[in-house]
Amino acid sequence: MIKTQEPRNLWEIVHMYWVTGLPPGCDGSYNACLVIFDRFSKTPIFLPYHKDNTAMDTALLIWDRVISWSKIFTNIISDRDPKLTSELWTNLHQFSGKRLSFSTAYHPQTDGLAEKIIQNLEDIVRRFCAYGL
Repeated sequence: MIKTQEPRNLWEIVHMYWVTGLPPGCDGSYNACLVIFDRFSKTPIFLPYHKDNTAMDTALLIWDRVISWSKIFTNIISDRDPKLTSELWTNLHQFSGKRLSFSTAYHPQTDGLAEKIIQNLEDIVRRFCAYGL
């Protein structure tokens, strides 16, 4: 079990999760969502995503849409998704001196609020898609 420290600044510690199995968007292209959640401000960022994106695609998306205007995260908490356990991410974290932590799936002490946000996101997306919005 991971004992999570409390952050002192914005975007110091983030939770990162992939929500897959979503109905395709209106244009039929996106079928997943990358959720990045700042532990300090409790602010989530939802990025439309393709389920079959690679680790490099993920790194570029995060760089372009989050790190470019915030900062490089000190610590990332996530489940054991292959996109984060890949050699690319391991090397990036090693070179930058940052830490990559993994949580157990649905572990409330580690990621309870993040899991609640994801449940709400899934509910909203499914309702919108059910009504063709």
